[in-house]
Amino acid sequence: MSVFNAKVTSSEPLSKEEARWIKLSKITYRDPTGTPRTWESAERLTRPKTADIDGVGIVAILPLPTGPELILQKQYRPPINAVTIEVPAGLIDEGETPEECAIRELREETGYVGVATETSPMMFNDPGFCNTNLKMVHVSVDMELAANKDLKPELEEGEFIEVFTVKLTDLWGMCETWEKEGCAIDARVGTLAEGILLAQRFKL
Repeated sequence: MSVFNAKVTSSEPLSKEEARWIKLSKITYRDPTGTPRTWESAERLTRPKTADIDGVGIVAILPLPTGPELILQKQYRPPINAVTIEVPAGLIDEGETPEECAIRELREETGYVGVATETSPMMFNDPGFCNTNLKMVHVSVDMELAANKDLKPELEEGEFIEVFTVKLTDLWGMCETWEKEGCAIDARVGTLAEGILLAQRFKL
């Protein structure tokens, strides 16, 4: 079984009554000149009342003897009908901190057990289209832990994820390779890759 076996079989408009995760909104606002305008927006319905973010992305780097490697995953995404290269990520639960969410999601999706070390400011995925937001949480993974030597992911029903790692120094080149292979690159992975490339190029 491979994530590459998945494909879209049909597509149709989603009624408001059927929507479980998102809603469409028509926003009326005034631009800087005072002119009234409208905007179409998508909004998540899943954000807990106790949270100011929808979820987290996870930067988990394995300190290997051959050099640091980033934990990534391949997951089929129906909206783009493609397998996407992603960092582990997930939606935040009621009463959960971003750090707790990151540790839980990393364990569930990859089997790795880690400790949160740093959290980014709030980020917005596509503010011209939707209000979805997140924080990136850096997670330290101790490879000496028994759990990290015998990985046991806890995937949900209908969740199919292939976990792998890539050397940080190779990330930009691998993004180019994955695209040629027909994969989609999640913006968080692409941004990390570009940041590393710029650091290398400008010797930061």
